[in-house]
Amino acid sequence: MAGNTFGHLFKLTSFGESHGRALGGVIDGCPAGIELDLEKIQLELNRRKPGQSAIVTQRKEPDTVEIYSGVFEGKTTGTPIGFAIHNTNQKSKDYSHIKDSYRPSHADYVYDRKYGFRDYRGGGRSSARETASRVVAGAIAKQFLSNVKINAFVSQVGEMKLEKNYKELDFSKTEANPVRCPDMETAARMEQYIKSIKKEGDTIGGVITCVVQNVPIGLGEPVFDKLHAVLGGAMLSINAVKGFEYGSGFNGVTMKGSEHNDSYNSDGTTTTNLSGGIQGGISNGMDIYFNVAFKPVATVLQSYETINKEGEKVTAQGKGRHDPCVVPRAVPIVEAMAAMVLADFVLLARTNKI
Repeated sequence: MAGNTFGHLFKLTSFGESHGRALGGVIDGCPAGIELDLEKIQLELNRRKPGQSAIVTQRKEPDTVEIYSGVFEGKTTGTPIGFAIHNTNQKSKDYSHIKDSYRPSHADYVYDRKYGFRDYRGGGRSSARETASRVVAGAIAKQFLSNVKINAFVSQVGEMKLEKNYKELDFSKTEANPVRCPDMETAARMEQYIKSIKKEGDTIGGVITCVVQNVPIGLGEPVFDKLHAVLGGAMLSINAVKGFEYGSGFNGVTMKGSEHNDSYNSDGTTTTNLSGGIQGGISNGMDIYFNVAFKPVATVLQSYETINKEGEKVTAQGKGRHDPCVVPRAVPIVEAMAAMVLADFVLLARTNKI
C-alpha cells in the first residue's frame, strides 16, 4: 500500500489498523531543539479519543502516546520521532457479520477489489482511528509553530448552522461543550439534535470551520503547491470529508470582481479578507479561514441491503460502536492537518532566498 506519508520536509508516515495491536508513526524532518510539552501532545489526543461524551462512539481507549525516539531531555534531536498508541479495547467480533459482505459507502468493496484481501475488523486501515497518528504529529507541529494560532470548531450539524462570523466568537469556549461549538446556545441545540439522531440508529454530517492566525507572509508555492491546494488536499485526506472551501468559497461566485477584491491598507494588510489569507497560492499575513464538510457516518444501526463477495443481494444489520456525528471528534484532526501543512511550508520557506 502506497500513500502513507504526508509532507515534504516535515513528514509523517503512519501505520496501524483499527483493531491491530497499535497505531503510530514516524515523524521525519522535525528540527532539533524544539522543547516538547508531552502533556500538550496527550491533551490533543484526548480531544480526539473515543468515549469522551454521550454523543460519540463509546469505544473506551486511553489513547496514550509512547514516544520511542527523536526526543532527548525534553527536546527534539532532529532524528526521526517514532511513536505508538496501543489499542486496548478492540471488539473484533462486532464485525464478523461483514467478513463476507460490504457495508454501503464504506471502503470494504474497493479494498477487496484493489488488494484481493482486507482486514474487516473496524475497517482496518480505512478506519478513522488512523487519524490518532496525525493528531500526534500535528501536536508537535503546533509546538514548532509557537506563534501561529490554529482554532477549529463545529459550525454546522446537519442543517443547523452557527450564524456568527468567527470574529464574534470566543475560541476559549470551544472545549466547554461536547459538540465543540464556541457558541453555547447553538452547541446545546446541536447536542440535542445529535442525541435524537443517535436514538434513531442513524447518523448526521456537519461542517468544521478552521481559523489560522499570525501566519507569516510567503508560505506556499505559487504553481502546483499552492497553500490552499495543499490545505485542501490535507483536509480531503481525512476520513468522511466531502468538501473544502476557503475564503469566500462558493459564495464568491455570486459577487462581482469589484466587490470581491481585497483593497490594501498602507501597511500591506487588506480592508477585507475574502481571499481567506491566501493570494496567488501564497499566504498574505491575513487570517486563513476555511470550512471542511463531513458526510454522515456510513455505519447506521439499522438493517440495510447490500451484496456479498459472490455479488448476491443480502440483508445486514449495523453493529458495533460508532459516532452518530463525527464532527466533534474531528476538530483536533483538522487542526493537526493544518499544523502539519504550515510546519512543512515554514521549513520550505527557509529556501526562498539566499
